[in-house]
Amino acid sequence: MMLGPIGFAAPGLLLALIALPILWLLLRAIPPAPIRRRFPAVALMLGLKDDERQADKTPWWLLLLRMLAVAAAIIGFAGPVLNPEDRQPGNGPLLVLVDGSWADARDWPRVQARAAAALEEAARAGRPAAVARLSDAPQPVVFSNPADWQGRLAAMQPAPWAPDLAPWVAVLPEGWFDTLWLSDGLDHPGRAELVAELAARGQVTAAISPRPAYGLRPATLAEGKITLTALRLPDAAGAELEVTAHGPDPAGIDRELGRAPVVFAPGSGEAVATLEVPPELRNRINRFALLGQRSAGAVSLTDDSLKRRKVAVIDNSADREGLQLLSPTHYLRQALMPVAELVDGTLSDILPARPDVIILADVARLTEAEQDGLLDWLDGGGLLLRFAGPRLAASDVARSEEDPLLPVRLRQGGRSVGGTMSWGEPKPLAPFAEGSPFHGLVIPPDVTVSEQVLAQPDPELGARTIAALADGTPLVTRKAVGAGQVVLVHVTANAEWSNLPLSGLFMQMLERLAVSARIGGGAEGAVEGLIWTPERVMDGYGDLGEPGDLGGVAGDALARALAEGPGAEAPPGLYRHEDRLVAVNTLSATATLAPAVWPAGTVVEGLGAARAKALGGWLLAAALALLAVDILASAFVSGRMPRWSRAAAVVVIALALPVPQAGAQTAPTPAPAADPAADARGIEATRGVVLAHVLTGNPQVDETAAAGLRGLGDQLWLRTSVEPEPPMGVNLETDELGFFPFLYWPITPDQPIPSTRAYAKLNAFLRTGGMILFDTRDADIAGLGGLTPEAEMLQLLASGLDVPPLDILPEDHVLTRSFYLIQEFPGRHTGPDLWVEAPPPDAETAEGMPFRNLNDGVTPVIIGGNDWAAAWAVDGSGAAIYTVGRGLAGQDQREMAYRFGINVVMHVLTGNYKSDQVHVPALLERLGE
Repeated sequence: MMLGPIGFAAPGLLLALIALPILWLLLRAIPPAPIRRRFPAVALMLGLKDDERQADKTPWWLLLLRMLAVAAAIIGFAGPVLNPEDRQPGNGPLLVLVDGSWADARDWPRVQARAAAALEEAARAGRPAAVARLSDAPQPVVFSNPADWQGRLAAMQPAPWAPDLAPWVAVLPEGWFDTLWLSDGLDHPGRAELVAELAARGQVTAAISPRPAYGLRPATLAEGKITLTALRLPDAAGAELEVTAHGPDPAGIDRELGRAPVVFAPGSGEAVATLEVPPELRNRINRFALLGQRSAGAVSLTDDSLKRRKVAVIDNSADREGLQLLSPTHYLRQALMPVAELVDGTLSDILPARPDVIILADVARLTEAEQDGLLDWLDGGGLLLRFAGPRLAASDVARSEEDPLLPVRLRQGGRSVGGTMSWGEPKPLAPFAEGSPFHGLVIPPDVTVSEQVLAQPDPELGARTIAALADGTPLVTRKAVGAGQVVLVHVTANAEWSNLPLSGLFMQMLERLAVSARIGGGAEGAVEGLIWTPERVMDGYGDLGEPGDLGGVAGDALARALAEGPGAEAPPGLYRHEDRLVAVNTLSATATLAPAVWPAGTVVEGLGAARAKALGGWLLAAALALLAVDILASAFVSGRMPRWSRAAAVVVIALALPVPQAGAQTAPTPAPAADPAADARGIEATRGVVLAHVLTGNPQVDETAAAGLRGLGDQLWLRTSVEPEPPMGVNLETDELGFFPFLYWPITPDQPIPSTRAYAKLNAFLRTGGMILFDTRDADIAGLGGLTPEAEMLQLLASGLDVPPLDILPEDHVLTRSFYLIQEFPGRHTGPDLWVEAPPPDAETAEGMPFRNLNDGVTPVIIGGNDWAAAWAVDGSGAAIYTVGRGLAGQDQREMAYRFGINVVMHVLTGNYKSDQVHVPALLERLGE
């Protein structure tokens, strides 16, 4: 039975409310009316007054009190429930299935709440229940008390992989039971078989989140650009997101290195984003993420596939003396230096180093050992790039039969302008075909070829040609050898046969070829047979963490994860074997998001179910409380209560009676219990001067901030009378700020926005004399145009603060002389601008003083981006952690950073004492005025 949002487990008991009017009449008759007796002597008592009176009937308010107590008891025994589920209750066991995949992370709290509500409903109905996370390995399902599953449900978290549903069919319990399936909305292998089996056992209800699921395929590199494909489900309306690239900056701090828009057209489940970054920046990227989507599927990890290749360049002229520009490898080195790591040495020395690309410039003959070594290296996925030249043209290599280290057979001699097989004039290049790795490159019209090595016409020649001249003659040929490839450029690597090496096209072609070399991961066959050590693993929310108990992963398991998707034996993350790094992502390069299809008879609903709450206990407690008040009230009315306790009874009754309130009724909040940890922290923070930093949630940034304040504190001990205690990190939501005079706040792009309560504490801290030093740490790139992510985050953070008007720090501000006389404020960077509270517009230079009367007090905020904590940071032995500048100039820069930090602390602790008249003579003498 339902009455609005309240249902009743035993609605028949509510019929007892009909008896309340009868109860009212009975109570009105108690106490009974007095009996009249004629007594003549009563005339003697006329005019007397009795201090103790007894009512002839029960007062109306006492009747109402008793009626309320009885009604509360009746309704309480009827089993009232707030927000019960409006469905036909089952009468057998209940099985709660949770996909628990990466797609569930987008709405995991609601998934847990829906499952908990189902367990509570089963407990009220006396039904046994079981909970299973389908992303786990299948285990036999055993029904038990629903209360036993509540704790396990709260500890469940989404897995970073998709479930395999087919094996769960074999472990389903026998007999009849109902199923509540909390689905992520995606179609997974084995879903149809499992749903059919569950439907044969009872009613199946599917609950699906209405929020769209987003995914990101692994990044690919083509034509010098990074391409990312985003997926979504459902795909009805258009949507626009952003994909961000992350990686370490030169200081090793994780930063956003770029972003690109991702626009989904209406009805489209895929969108492509292109990110073009310099090779130096591309080498730092370690992951991509869809902004605002917190799931493992919305994160794409990168391995060595986007990073600098290790390239070895070998020729036969190492001992030849000559002009540098005539060297066969000069242009190769100049073109590859920005995009690759060059390796020098002989072939026998280079092969054990496992380079990604080996370039042979006009090398015709190889020893048998060198040839065998190159073939083994090619089987592992290397790229052998060969250039022609006089030696190769004059040799008999690959004349009669194909050489394993050349892509095509070659003709004797060559073709040149004025030669036997001559052109009338040098030939230009033909446009690159669509299947060529050079497709899309613009060919300058002045690039021509005057001499080349010709290929023998063979059936495979057309398929192996990836660049040709205007007359169709092959210019670059390629073939696969094992997991690697061999490429031959039919001209020299210098300008002897062609002016191609002098053009920018040559650099672009080499970069395309170097990028096409597979390093680290890639093909599954390249990882089998090895043991891979997990470096970082990803959870269901897309956060990277330590591998924990996960040991070495066999190459076969890693190959399956790369081909079929990750699982418990090889979860998404980064795996290393010697110098190779492989990224296992939640979604593969061919992944798609397909919706789950439910058969007829399945009840499909959303996750939005209000949590049911039993009200019976509260109503019975209210009934007992009202009866207790009735006892006191009855004694008061009947005159059986002593005089001295009547006043106390009146107070108790008044407090116990319900009092109407304008707002919603809420239970009184008990006083918080004393927290020994908080007390100990307060004592530690007040033992002396403690410099504090705001915890950002980024472990590396927080560690740098702590090390920086520790280094600044050491300098304060050495140079001043301030003797600070060890620095402390501050959680704005939970920690008290009033203990600290100074907060250092490093800004990160992804730190959380403080709550309203935290902003109230921050504003109180600023109003009572505290100072915050905001450090965006972006002065090295802030001047390149536009707002940096850190600057954008600072604007968001400052929007809730009571910050006064700001201005660039003037030359006569007290910060420039609070301890040291300084006019520069460098940190690890040397940005020029430092923002403080603006001076009053009427500030004037006082007579006899070299500066104005500015900032009577302490500026509440200082804003800059010079990464001061990194410049101050020291390790446990007192040595600097980060480099600052170069050589002696860097030492001077670090010294000025320390001086700025000391000036800030002295300004916080002493205010404007430097502006007092007593210091003017000494200051004038030092300033040379």
